[in-house]
Amino acid sequence: MSISVLICDDHAIIRDGLKLLLESQPDIVVTGEAMNGRDAIIQAKKLRPDIVIMDIAMPGLNGIEAADRILQECRSTRIIILSMYSTTEHIYRSLKVGARGYLLKESAGAEVIAAIKAVYNGMRYLSQKISDRVIEDYLNTQAAKEPENPLERLTRREREILQMVSEGKSSVEIAGIMFLSPKTVETYRSRLMHKLGVNDIPALVKFAIRYGLTQLE
Repeated sequence: MSISVLICDDHAIIRDGLKLLLESQPDIVVTGEAMNGRDAIIQAKKLRPDIVIMDIAMPGLNGIEAADRILQECRSTRIIILSMYSTTEHIYRSLKVGARGYLLKESAGAEVIAAIKAVYNGMRYLSQKISDRVIEDYLNTQAAKEPENPLERLTRREREILQMVSEGKSSVEIAGIMFLSPKTVETYRSRLMHKLGVNDIPALVKFAIRYGLTQLE
C-alpha cells in the first residue's frame, strides 16, 4: 500500500524537486501540492493524505499554524515540518502542535524518504543536522521551567492577524481573507499589540520575524 503525501511549500522549485524525488519510490505517491498555509489546510481536508510535508515560512498563514489546523481536522494525517530554521524555538513550536518530524531544507533530499517512512510507521524523525543540544533542549522542556513564549498569550485568530499585518496587509485586505469587518480586524490588532506590549507596527513586524511568523525577503 502506497504512502500518500501532500507537499506544501511556497517555492515551486522545492515542490517540484520533492515530487520528483518521492515519486521515484515505489511505495510513495504525491497526491497534491499547496503553495501557502491556507491552501494546505484545504488540500489536506480534501485529500486526507498520510503525510504532509510542510514548510514553516509561507505567506498568509505559516506552516506551524497550518499544521495545527490540519491535525485538528485530519486525525490520521501526520506532519513533517520542512524548514531552514534550526532553532529550539521553531522545533519546539512545531512539535508542540503535533508535528511528528522536523527536517532542515539543507539535508531534506537525503533524509526526506527515511523521515516519511519513519513517521508513517508511528515514529518521530528529527533531521540529523539538528544538534544534540537543540534536541535535548526540547526533550527537557517538560522538566525545566522555560520563559513564557509571548505567542502563547495570543489566540489563533490573533496570531493569524499578526502574521498578515507583519506582511504589510491592510485591515481591509485581512478582513476580506478572514471574512471579518475591517473594524473587527483593527480591534484584534489593538488587542494583540496590547498583549505583546508593542506600540507600533514596525515593532510588531520585528516581533513576528523574531518568533518565526514571517521572514525578511
